[in-house]
Amino acid sequence: MATLTVPSSVPAVAEDCEQLHKAFEGWGTNEKLIISILAHRNAAQRRAIRRGYAEAYGKELLRALGDEIHGKFERAVILWTLDPAERDAVLANEEAKKSHPGGRALVEIACARTPAQLFAVKQAYHDRFKRSLEEDVAAHVTGDFRKLLVPLVSAYRYDGPEVNTSLAHSEAKILHEKIHKKAYSDEEIIRILTTRSKAQLLATFNSYKDQFTHAINKDLKADPKDEFLSTLRAIIRCFTCPDRYFEKVIRLALGGMGTDEDDLTRVVTTRAEVDLKLIKEAYQKRNSVPLERAVAKDTTRDYEDIMLALLGAE
Repeated sequence: MATLTVPSSVPAVAEDCEQLHKAFEGWGTNEKLIISILAHRNAAQRRAIRRGYAEAYGKELLRALGDEIHGKFERAVILWTLDPAERDAVLANEEAKKSHPGGRALVEIACARTPAQLFAVKQAYHDRFKRSLEEDVAAHVTGDFRKLLVPLVSAYRYDGPEVNTSLAHSEAKILHEKIHKKAYSDEEIIRILTTRSKAQLLATFNSYKDQFTHAINKDLKADPKDEFLSTLRAIIRCFTCPDRYFEKVIRLALGGMGTDEDDLTRVVTTRAEVDLKLIKEAYQKRNSVPLERAVAKDTTRDYEDIMLALLGAE
């Protein structure tokens, strides 16, 4: 499901570090050499390169990269080079500071990661920012979004397959009743969405469809411009169909008057080692165009090159 391609014979860490150091030397930076190494190493290998580079040259690799490359290419390379949990911590911090949480990073981190991965993100957040993710969300987000997002990022859900079918049936009724009354921020909706396991939620959403003849997200489209409803739908889609959720994020990032590089970079760097192949398939099915071709059309130069490398383009 991952698109990351790693050579069958990977050079020694010391050799990768030496090549990266050479890419930084001289009058110009060798961006292609940077991409050829970092975009073709997995998380453990990148971690070893960061450690080896600091030991060999007395400078953190991320700082060396920041001194040599800039703009959207720099952001993509830095985010990719980070450990997955550390990367998510950085993305969560950026999102938590927004007074109006229009982005989706917090929802993705809370709902499209395993409970263990979310726990690791919160530990990385502590280490990097000397605060908790929960307190930053609570400090910067207000109103109904605070009611929803604080428990969402605080959760440590059960991750097993067991399901209580009678509970799914009863909680589907609760969700339908609250949604029918337009009580979208009701504590019962928030309790169910932020505490139940993925397996339990999927059973609840299936029961909702069985009892009321349509999917729950259809009832959450009463006002397409309502950002809170959009966030509720995003939470549900991250659980029920993450590949199609992320396909839509990319489709919207590539559509319109200009490319949203932040959204494109976030999805590609966070899913390349997970399920980006499925997302590519969903994109092809939805748009009748290969995702690599769409990205190549809307991006340029070194940023295009690293995006295509992480997409697994030949």
